[in-house]
Amino acid sequence: MSVPPKAPANATKRIAVKFGALSHEPLVDADGDVIGRGAGPTLVRRLLRLFPDPVLIGPEERRCRGFVQMPLQFVDGDSTVVINMDVLDSPLVWTVLKERARTPQVMNFLWQNVSEYPETVRQASLGLSFGLFPTFANSERTATEVREVLDTWTVPALAEKAVIGWENLGIHLQRVRPRTATKIPVVLYPAVTLAARKRPELFLRVVSAVAARTPITLEMRLLEKDLVTEKAMRISREKWTWVGPMASREDYWDRLAHTTAFLATSLDESYGLQYLEALAGGAIGVFPNLPWARALLPEGYLYFYDTEQQAEEMLFHAVTDPEGCRRETAAAAGDIDAWIRSRHSDDSFERAIARCTATWFGA
Repeated sequence: MSVPPKAPANATKRIAVKFGALSHEPLVDADGDVIGRGAGPTLVRRLLRLFPDPVLIGPEERRCRGFVQMPLQFVDGDSTVVINMDVLDSPLVWTVLKERARTPQVMNFLWQNVSEYPETVRQASLGLSFGLFPTFANSERTATEVREVLDTWTVPALAEKAVIGWENLGIHLQRVRPRTATKIPVVLYPAVTLAARKRPELFLRVVSAVAARTPITLEMRLLEKDLVTEKAMRISREKWTWVGPMASREDYWDRLAHTTAFLATSLDESYGLQYLEALAGGAIGVFPNLPWARALLPEGYLYFYDTEQQAEEMLFHAVTDPEGCRRETAAAAGDIDAWIRSRHSDDSFERAIARCTATWFGA
């Protein structure tokens, strides 16, 4: 593997994206495409498409489809900005770059909840990373969490000078399909994992109670690691459930057009991409009365529950009278589709992150 030459001093800075730990795990497949269909790989693809001649930090140097994969130690830190999606190790990234660069340039991209790092060591490490490197967050709520971590865990000299930007991650609205009603209402599990934070047991209790009262079909599309678990297999044995792998983007949006409703049960979300996609597809969303959900939705939105019984009644109403729910939502909160288009466009996100890299680094 050859080390690429340094770019001329007056060249536009290149963008490199780092996703995951500095390991030897493969990030691209044999065809040169980013592996995976979860939120992280999807964001990697978006970033790589956004910038010219991008780099993906990986285990070996390789020409891929639309980008170059390169080990971090080969990156020219003076002419390249590393957007790090695993913000805990940004100091380590800087240290590696410093071996062959005078002024390494590292930018945090926070796309997960800080609550996913509850330990004191990790919270303090997050604070140090936010204080040392400019941070771009995937929503206003996440940016607020960044500031809270800084104020709690970082010395004033760093916290006061911290640089923070944000924009709602947004969805690709052009993919929305026209709605198609189904004879039996379809209820979506609006997640790809069975992680404890998503509270799948609460979801199943509520949906099972609704299924006992009226015919429904539950659809769950999971990552492979969750699909092969005993819990997923147990769910798939029910006659009214369909549990399978994540679909292609085309199939995913086609299925959303057939979805009647979904039940959100997560304790926390940094943004809530899948909920917005389902709402844009015309599904009726039932949400926990929690700050993350309130921040995601327009003022006046009706379907927030405080108790399991309330969640059951709201979901039952959604699957037995979806048109009535849509009329109620429109009367209380306005046109949800128009609201999503005005607040959650992926174009706004891409313009914002490109503007921040240009302002902060000249990239």
